[in-house]
Amino acid sequence: MACQNGVVFEDFFPAMVDKLGAEGFMKELCNGFRLLMDGERGVITFQSLKRNSGLLGLQGAMSDDEVRCMIKEGDLDGDGCLNEMEFCTLMFRLSPAMMETSVELLEEAFVSDEDDQM
Repeated sequence: MACQNGVVFEDFFPAMVDKLGAEGFMKELCNGFRLLMDGERGVITFQSLKRNSGLLGLQGAMSDDEVRCMIKEGDLDGDGCLNEMEFCTLMFRLSPAMMETSVELLEEAFVSDEDDQM
């Protein structure tokens, strides 16, 4: 999904994975979710995304329609907002390069998680 104003996030994701590894990248996605979410509801709403996008340097970069489109595109359960899993899934879907390697990344993350539990 390329925005009309030229803001495209997926260009950075493969480089982030190379630098952080799968587990580090997933932690950063979760940090991004927490940054954008409504603290009381624990989900990303239209209002929280609009309000908190300035923290990412995107204040005014996305129109209301683009914010609604992003929420709608990622909202898998139809509740009008994004939970953490929906947000992470959407971020992967926005990056074609990440979709190609998503199985490998998940396997690496699971192996890392298993190692941490031992």
